[in-house]
This record gives sequence, structure tokens and C-alpha cells, in this order.
Amino acid sequence: MKQSAKTLKQMSSVQLSLNLQKSPPNDSYRHELYGLLCQDLSFHDQDSSYAAHNFHSFPAKFPPQLPRKFIDALTLPGEIVLDPMSGSGTTILEAQLAGRRAIGIDIDPLAILIAQTKMNYYDLGQLVQIGDAIVPRARKLLEDHYQELSKSFQAFWDEETRGFIDHWFTPDIQLELFALRTQIATISEISLRKFFELTLSAIIITKTGGVSLALDLAHTRPHRAKLIYTKGGEVLEGAEFLSNPPPHLQYATKTLRSVFDEFERRYQNNLRSITSSQQHLANASILFGNAQSLPLQDGSVDLIITSPPYASNAIDYMRAHKFSLVWLGYRVGQLSRKRQDYIGGEAITQYPFEELPAYASQVVEEIGQLDVQKGQVLRRYYSEMAGCLRELFRVLKPGKAAVVVVGSSIMRNRDTETHICLAEIGQALGFEVPKIGVRRLDRDRRMLPTGQKVNRESQIQQRMHEEYVIGFYKPNK
Repeated sequence: MKQSAKTLKQMSSVQLSLNLQKSPPNDSYRHELYGLLCQDLSFHDQDSSYAAHNFHSFPAKFPPQLPRKFIDALTLPGEIVLDPMSGSGTTILEAQLAGRRAIGIDIDPLAILIAQTKMNYYDLGQLVQIGDAIVPRARKLLEDHYQELSKSFQAFWDEETRGFIDHWFTPDIQLELFALRTQIATISEISLRKFFELTLSAIIITKTGGVSLALDLAHTRPHRAKLIYTKGGEVLEGAEFLSNPPPHLQYATKTLRSVFDEFERRYQNNLRSITSSQQHLANASILFGNAQSLPLQDGSVDLIITSPPYASNAIDYMRAHKFSLVWLGYRVGQLSRKRQDYIGGEAITQYPFEELPAYASQVVEEIGQLDVQKGQVLRRYYSEMAGCLRELFRVLKPGKAAVVVVGSSIMRNRDTETHICLAEIGQALGFEVPKIGVRRLDRDRRMLPTGQKVNRESQIQQRMHEEYVIGFYKPNK
């Protein structure tokens, strides 16, 4: 089904039922979907670190129990489960563990690396043999060839990328990371090399700790620490704060760690993760692509489970991911250009907007009256999501469902009502929406500390206390 923006606008003039069903549908599949959306979808008391789910930090991950609930209830073994914005691959891994065929698609290079690495099958003996030698060889390279390594390091970066690295990493840590990277680059087998590249990435992008000067990279809004201690416990920066500490200094304090020790620890953790899950890994395809133009045939997918980005870069994936991607050979300018193509971005020049349905248009207009730029950014987001939902409808088999987990945003004190607007857009494209479920977020796991006072203008505090789980059903016609 390929509908133009004009057709979408025409359909919105029809009375769309956003008064969602108050009782379960009659047919069994929609009844099952409706019932799942009525259940508690928070999973706060359940362990989400099993299998390879704790392989690498990733912002705003939903718990693996969420996709598993829908996969078990709405598909059979061997059927195809798609996540067109797959992130770290939570849905894809759960689909594989359940014996389904899984397809993951994403536009972010780190997301692709994480998912591909988690889903790959490894010769564990070979993995251990290589992994046990990396740190000793990197240490020896740094000790015996310090001058040569320093020259290679200086020549490796362009000026912009080098400036970024100098701001966020101390000189000794830079060389330790480069020594590790140099050793990893010698691994000829691509899948094994990716495993250790991702291990290197995982010691940089962390919720706490890590080897950069940034705080809480797992939440995508990095800030440089104010008070910094060396690995030996000496004050490196911020000694002036010790005599007159500002409020909440503990949240802006960081003690640097040994790159080699952190890599060893993370390697052992990731080795355990892979060992526990890889016997189930056989039916996944991880593809680079755009959710608005899926490389799949019409009516080929049995279930879609995905979580789109927030509007207006509320969670800015590339802002954090570049901290490790630069060590994998990317340049800062290259990554900045990639970021412009992400859904939810703020660039609006020459962007082809969709004509949106009635209520989504009203929300965009009201925010635009408060802030013209914000209104246009939101219009871009809903236009992009219309393109995504159109593609989901196209590739989904009739009589099947797409489960879309979304968070709303606050723009100029006005809620974007993302779940309502996307439900309306989906209905205009031909979906039925039996129900929108709600899941409460564990703020300690999902966000940065928000402080003691409510500040509606704070980007951090605007992140949601809850998410919405929209059930899109493609009717049989």
C-alpha cells in the first residue's frame, strides 16, 4: 500500500475514531492483542540482563520481557518478527530466543554493530584465545613502542576529530585506547574483530564510570565532569570545588579508570553473555537501512515490534555514540552528517512535510504558535513517522499487528501527545488501533538525575515518566 501525502490528508477528513475500544474485539487475534495491551507492561521487578541484553549500554531500551510477551502470544515458531528501528537488538534477540526468524534494521552505525555482534555465532575457543591476548599485547605495544605509537596516533585523526578526542579523553587514556584499537585491528576474522570493537566501545559508553571525561554517556546528554580524579586518586581537574563545593558535586565527580582493566572486565562479561545465548542464534538478519524505505516485500512480516526515537532529538543517539565511533575509525564530521538523517532531528530546511491528519495538525499548530521552529521540528517528526507507519502497513501481512512503543515530549510546556497523534496517523493509513497500553518507566534506569525542583524547560525532566504501547492492527481486506 503506497499512499501519497494528499491521500493521507483526504483520509483525515473522515471521522477517525480515537475513542479506542472499551471492550475486546470479537476475533481471536485482535482479542489477544487487546488483552496484551491491557496488562502491566512495566516489568520493573524482572531481570533484564540475561542472555546478551547487557552486552552494551544503549539509551531508552525497553525491557526484553516486553517484546517477548507479544512474540510468544502473536507468532508461531519460524514466523518473521521485524524491528525496523532495532537499536541494540532487544526485539531481535528475543525473537531468536523464541525460535522466530528476526529482521532488524537501523540507520545508526553503533546500533548495527551492537545487534550484529550480539546475534553472531562464535567459535568460543577461538574467541577466548584471541581475547586473552589483546590486553597483554596492547600493554607491550605501549611500553616497547611508545614513540612510534604516539606518532601513529597523531597521524590517524583529522583536526576536528582530534579536537573532540582531546576535549573528552586524557592523553594517557588516549594512547591506551589507541593501543587496544591497534591490536583489535589486526584480527582478520570480521565477526571476531567486531566483537572486540564493541567491547572497546562498551568501556567508553557506560551509565557510570567509563574512561572518558564525560558523565553518564548511556543517557546521550554527555557533560564533562567538574571534579576529576586520576586513576591514582589525585585531583586532575576541579580542585577549586573542594573548598567550596557546589550543590550535588557528587553527580559531577569522576575518577578515571584503567583502560586495560576495564577492557578485561568487559571482555569477560561479554564472553559470558554470548556463551549463555548463542545456541539460540540462527535466524536473524541485521540490515542498515531507513525505516521510511524498508528493503522488504509487501505482506512479508508476521509481527512488528519497535520503538521510534523521540521528537526533537530528546534522546540524541549520535551525540553519545560518537564517543566510541571515533575510536572505530569514524570522523566527527562524517558522524554529524549521518545524524541529520535520523528520525526526530531538528533540521527542517527543504524537508518534504506530509499533510497530517486533523489532531496531529492541531498539536503542531499549537506548538508552532508558541515557537515557530519547534512547531516545524514536530511537523518533521510526524511526517517522518507517517512515512514509517506507511512502510509498516505495507510489509505487514493482513490480519497481523505492529506494536509501537513511544514516549511523548514537552515543547514549550505543551505535550506533543505522540501516542494519540501516531494512532491517528496510523488509522488514516489503514490501521485499526484496538488499544494503547501504558507502561511506567523506572526513572533510575532510563534517565539522568533530574534534581529536586520541577523545571518544565529542562530537557532532562521533559523525558517521560511513562511510555505508550500502541497496537496497530492491519485488517484483512
